[in-house]
Amino acid sequence: MVSVRSRARLLAWAALLAGLAAVVVLVATTGRGGLLILLLGLCGLAGTAAGVWLVVAHRGAARWTGAVLALAALALVLVAYTVKGLWGEALAAVVLWGLAAVCARSALRTVRPPAGMRAVRHLPAKHPVLIMNPRSGGGKVGRFGLVEKAERLGARVLLLDTSAGGHTDVTELARGAVAGGADLLGVAGGDGTQALVAAVAAEHGLPFLVLPAGTRNHFAMDLGLDRADPSLTLDALTDGEELLVDLGTVSGRPFVNTVSFGVYAQIVQSPEYRDAKTSTALDALPDLLLGYSGAQLDARADDTRLTAPQALLVSNNPYAGAQPLGGGARRPRLDLGTLGVVSVRVANAAQAAQVAVLGSRAAGLTVTTARQVTVDAQAPTIPVGVDGEALNLPTPVTCAVRPGALRVVVPRRRPGVPAAPGGPLDWRRLLALALGSALPPSD
Repeated sequence: MVSVRSRARLLAWAALLAGLAAVVVLVATTGRGGLLILLLGLCGLAGTAAGVWLVVAHRGAARWTGAVLALAALALVLVAYTVKGLWGEALAAVVLWGLAAVCARSALRTVRPPAGMRAVRHLPAKHPVLIMNPRSGGGKVGRFGLVEKAERLGARVLLLDTSAGGHTDVTELARGAVAGGADLLGVAGGDGTQALVAAVAAEHGLPFLVLPAGTRNHFAMDLGLDRADPSLTLDALTDGEELLVDLGTVSGRPFVNTVSFGVYAQIVQSPEYRDAKTSTALDALPDLLLGYSGAQLDARADDTRLTAPQALLVSNNPYAGAQPLGGGARRPRLDLGTLGVVSVRVANAAQAAQVAVLGSRAAGLTVTTARQVTVDAQAPTIPVGVDGEALNLPTPVTCAVRPGALRVVVPRRRPGVPAAPGGPLDWRRLLALALGSALPPSD
């Protein structure tokens, strides 16, 4: 049987050989073909980035021009490769380099797998109370029979009043449940509702159950829960385990995912945002990026000053990638006791292309972590998006994190959270692994 260390060494050698083969393909290409492959690829990437910038930062003819430019850049690269007879070599180089990257990451993760959140045994609650929003996620509570299934498992269910003119204070409802003897609080609703109930659970040291019955369920996703069928999370009531999870606060208000300022916060303020997020964002971005109409922000992440960011995203633990608007990325851990910070300031197509090519190393993008983030402006209040909800908060706005504040109960069997991308590959550590020597520390 192959040991873990031996398997990692084999993967490391496979990565090094595949990377070397990619270089050989480019060098061995007739004449200056190898250099031409690289230059064409970079030009195509720059053209695509410039086109995407025109799409998001302009309207009308400029936006259509950007879409055409992005597609044309890709098409011209493919045509040029074909005309010059470099298609086969270019494809081989890309495939080999992709194989090298996959093997390299697998090798380093095999020998030093990323640590996940520590789970401890959870004894079933005797008086669980679950708060449910019948309208959340387009009616998932009714569609998946959450009320009936929860009550069969011994839980008491409290439904939010969603009738015309009806209003339920979620926080008071949760506190009333605690006063009535609840020894577990759960919620089926959006991330904003989850944060309010989570704060009450943390205040009283009670276990907290998340039912992914919202629209996007980012918090549930990062907890490794099954978002396709929220009823499966109810298994945690009888066969669960606890995770100690951090809870974020913004000016005293709890949040479980993100707090956004600047461009994204103003987009969230739009009345149309909840029903048409993508189209609303695309329609608002030009005005906001080109001559941002809001108050100029001045932010500080611990000791790092972020001057006049156009968009600022603060997350309860860092995402596994620099996502200026927080879309598509995941947080591999929610127990690091730190905030993720992504600050964006892009003024033209060249800077947009730099962000596309260099990512977090681009001048227009700052990616860091902090225990506290303070955002100020020359205005009494500023728009803030808290877990997707539009608010206006008095300045300065302070974001902080409460490490291990939440005892989150999850089913023992759940899809899980994928390992985080490892960032730039450390070929020095990979070579050491292939040669069988001790791994040098990560930079």
